[in-house]
Amino acid sequence: MRTFSIAGLQLDVGKGDNVARICAEIRAAKKRLPWVDMIVVGELSAYGPATTNAEPRDGRAESEFRSVAREMNVWLIPGSLFERSGDVIYNTTPVIAPDGSIVTRYRKMYPFYPYEEGVTPGDAFGVFDVPGVGRFGLSICYDIWFPEITRTLAFQGVEVVINPSLTNTIDREVELSIVRANAAMNQCYVFNVNCAGDLGFGRSIVCGPGGEVMYQAGTSREIFALELDLDLAARVRERGWHGLGQVLKSFRDNKIQFPPYAEGARSETFEALGPLEKLGAEQRGEQSASGTPQLRVAKT
Repeated sequence: MRTFSIAGLQLDVGKGDNVARICAEIRAAKKRLPWVDMIVVGELSAYGPATTNAEPRDGRAESEFRSVAREMNVWLIPGSLFERSGDVIYNTTPVIAPDGSIVTRYRKMYPFYPYEEGVTPGDAFGVFDVPGVGRFGLSICYDIWFPEITRTLAFQGVEVVINPSLTNTIDREVELSIVRANAAMNQCYVFNVNCAGDLGFGRSIVCGPGGEVMYQAGTSREIFALELDLDLAARVRERGWHGLGQVLKSFRDNKIQFPPYAEGARSETFEALGPLEKLGAEQRGEQSASGTPQLRVAKT
C-alpha cells in the first residue's frame, strides 16, 4: 500500500514578514506529528500579497524554508513566493525535499487577473515524484478554476494535486465545490490549503479521488494531517469510485476533438466579453436584462 501523510498548516498570518513564524509552525507540527511526510502552507503566506516583497530564487525566505525542511527531515511546500527574475515577477511554489534540495518550482499559470497585478503567468506544469510513493502535481489558488490544469496533471500521471491558496472573498464556497469537482473528474487527491487571519478565510479542504471530502477546516488557525492512500487513487481510476464512472478511461477512449482547443480557434462569444480589467464604480450594481440589480463582488 502506497501511503503518504500530509499536514496542512492553515495559519492566521498577516501582511508582512511571516517567515520566522512559519518556520516555527513547521517545527512544531513535525515534532507533534512525527509521522507526517509532507507539510503544506497557504499561498503567499511568507510575506502576503505585495509584489514589493518579491525575491530571487534562493532568496532569504526560500533559503530559510530549505533549512527547516532539512532540519525536520520533511517534504515542504511553503505556499508560494513572489519570485523576481530580471524585470519579471512570478507567483512561484518551490518543492523542497527532506534533504533541503529544491526538487522543482512551479509558477502559477493563472494569476488572479486583473487583481494580481504585475505578475507574469508561468508556462510549465509542476510535477514531481516522491520516490517509492508516486507522482505529485502543483497548482496555485486560482489555477484550480481552470480544469485543463488538473486534467493535464492527471494525464502526466499525477495522483495527488497540492493547491496552496489565498482566498478571502465571497466565492470561497464556490471554490470548495471546484476543488471537489477537480478531484472527482480526474480521480485524484486534491490537497487545498488556504490562509487564515488577515490574509484568508481558511476553510481548507482535502478531497479524495471520488470527490469525497476527507476533511474541511474551519476559518481560523488550524493544523490538520491526513494519510493518503495512492493505491486507492489507482484503483478508482481502474474501477471507478465505488465501481461507478471510469472517467479517465472514457476521456482517453473518446476521440472527439474539442473546438476550443483547435489551433487558431476563435469564439465570437469569448471575443465579445471585452477586455480583462478591474470593474469601476459605474459597473457596480448594473441592471440585468430582467431589470434586477446585479451585485458584482471581486477578490482583493
